[in-house]
Amino acid sequence: MALWHKYSSIAYLAVFVGVLGHASTEFFAVLSGISGPELSVWRFLLGGAGLVVLALLIPGTRDLVAPLKTHGMRLLLLSLLGVTIGYLVFHWSLDFASVPQVATLVTTVPIFVAISNLVINKAPITRGKIAAGLCAVAGIALLITDGYVAALAGSGESLLGILLATACAAAVAAYSVLVRPIITLYGALRITAITMMLGGIGLWLVVGLFFGVWAAPERLTGLEMPALASLLVIAFWNTTITQFLWIGGLAAVPDITRGSYLFFLKPVIAALLAVLVLGQDLSATQILAIIVITGSVFGELFLDRKSGTQSS
Repeated sequence: MALWHKYSSIAYLAVFVGVLGHASTEFFAVLSGISGPELSVWRFLLGGAGLVVLALLIPGTRDLVAPLKTHGMRLLLLSLLGVTIGYLVFHWSLDFASVPQVATLVTTVPIFVAISNLVINKAPITRGKIAAGLCAVAGIALLITDGYVAALAGSGESLLGILLATACAAAVAAYSVLVRPIITLYGALRITAITMMLGGIGLWLVVGLFFGVWAAPERLTGLEMPALASLLVIAFWNTTITQFLWIGGLAAVPDITRGSYLFFLKPVIAALLAVLVLGQDLSATQILAIIVITGSVFGELFLDRKSGTQSS
């Protein structure tokens, strides 16, 4: 953690690798043969367990009890907010809204990080961040819908799904901002392990009680090897490793809003993976959208620097 604070570029790199993990989740999810809330349960139960094991293997992070003694109730609430509620409403939103609607709204997490940081820490949102955020969201909508505005507009029946997807983005963003002070005290690995594990248990209970889907070991033994391997990749690469890097990196970067803006690159990375792995082609509209999104993310840095230079 101290190393990340000393070398901010390492922290931003950690966030970017975390985004890579988010962007590749869907590819392995398709191969696993498990979908919906059950996938989230397995992802965070196994991924959270992996984080706990990783913390116990490293001498400096083995004490998982100390954070619970000093911040136990707060960590429990943050686990419920960022994992249990956040990922439950994400999958629930897909029952009401279209995939393009949900994908676009969830990718607005950086905007909600900026708002949460403003409300909680009184950190101002600069003009560069506002302009870059609006441009990035417009580019994401263009990329995901391939120019078909009707795919985003939807109908009155999709309003609940839109609200749930927005709640997901807000919950994950608020968690990222609120957990940062505790990570400063105890380090990213321990706090990520605790919150992911507690949140996974919360998901298991909620999905079992309210959706009637109980994740049991027999479910894993019934999977064929390729499907099981894909699920384990989701758990240990897309959760254990990349969630640690994403949450820890955001806690360490000098500007959490700027760091979170790298999340806007998620659909861009997913589109490029589709080209490289699946051999799909990009349309002219999608290429334009990728240029707009990447330009917005990296342009924010120069806009704010220029604004700061002029004001001084």
